[in-house]
Amino acid sequence: MLRIAWPYDGQVLNRWQGHPGPEGLQVHVQGQVYGRATVAVNGQPAAAATGQFAATITLQPGANEVVARADGAYGVAEHHIQVWYDPHGLRRYRLSVDDNSFWLREIGRNQLTYESLFDCWYLRLWRDLHERYGLRVVLNIYYETDDGFNLAQFPERYRAEFEAAADFLKLAWHARANLPDRPYEYQGYERVAADYDLVAAEILRFAGEQTLSLPTVVHWAETTAAGFQALVDRGVRNMSGIFKVLNGRQVGNYYLRDERADLAEQCAQWIDRSNQVAFSQADITLNNTPLEQIAPHLEALTHRPEHAEIMDLFTHEQYFWDFYPRYLPDHPQRVEEAVRWVTEHGYEPCWFHEGYLGGPEIRGL
Repeated sequence: MLRIAWPYDGQVLNRWQGHPGPEGLQVHVQGQVYGRATVAVNGQPAAAATGQFAATITLQPGANEVVARADGAYGVAEHHIQVWYDPHGLRRYRLSVDDNSFWLREIGRNQLTYESLFDCWYLRLWRDLHERYGLRVVLNIYYETDDGFNLAQFPERYRAEFEAAADFLKLAWHARANLPDRPYEYQGYERVAADYDLVAAEILRFAGEQTLSLPTVVHWAETTAAGFQALVDRGVRNMSGIFKVLNGRQVGNYYLRDERADLAEQCAQWIDRSNQVAFSQADITLNNTPLEQIAPHLEALTHRPEHAEIMDLFTHEQYFWDFYPRYLPDHPQRVEEAVRWVTEHGYEPCWFHEGYLGGPEIRGL
């Protein structure tokens, strides 16, 4: 038995996970080997003892094949993995807001009195945070609410204003509606494609092409492989999830199961080699994090190499509205605290759907 234990197959490494230099990222590969054997990793001799081996290799920017080879009493064995090195060293953050529908209904039903999009306090909040901190935000939207409103009722009169605000405000498909829970957990290609196309067409109609973002979060982060392929075929290359086990069940992991879901959690940034999609683990859910815990939570992430380069922030629209049963009066303050903290610590706002998770492209993706 020969196995590379770290780095993980599909992992994207950054400068904090090794020693960057002019020739690439120097990393310490570790693994297990059965029996006495001479081990090399990418041709570099490995130190092997008591079933463990380790070797230092240099990763080039982009995709890298890592090959461990053991030659011993049990013959010759090899283990191959592929990893990526993101060499750009760009500290960045994104803010994504899920479950948006209430503000669309609010404006749609007040279109005769709202002269501007920003007469709606909710959109004014995001504009104000942009003006103070340079925030960029993606609002992930539904097609319809449970009381009869749908996007076809949203007027086109604000299109020019959406287009003018597209440098900081974008809209993306999230689901057809809030209910049922986990709407795409067992749905195939056709259902996901139809719901995506329905919402995307409406965004294009009333907000313009500049405002439309590829989705980076699906409602409940649960899909089938076939359903997810509908998104890949529409250009999706980056996706955010939770990748946790709750009550013995893997959740927020899309179509990934078992070992692959575990890899996405352990790596924080991980590539599914079958479709070249980059998965990011969300770093904080602001509606679940008390105001006083936000800064300590984010500070702790900077000391975890797999999280230190990219801050993946998200929350949910409904907690902003006082008619919602679980309304959070301090929800705007929570959002501002997170945005203030990442800004003061040198993280730049980005669009996750662009490049590699909002940064420059990396070779091999």
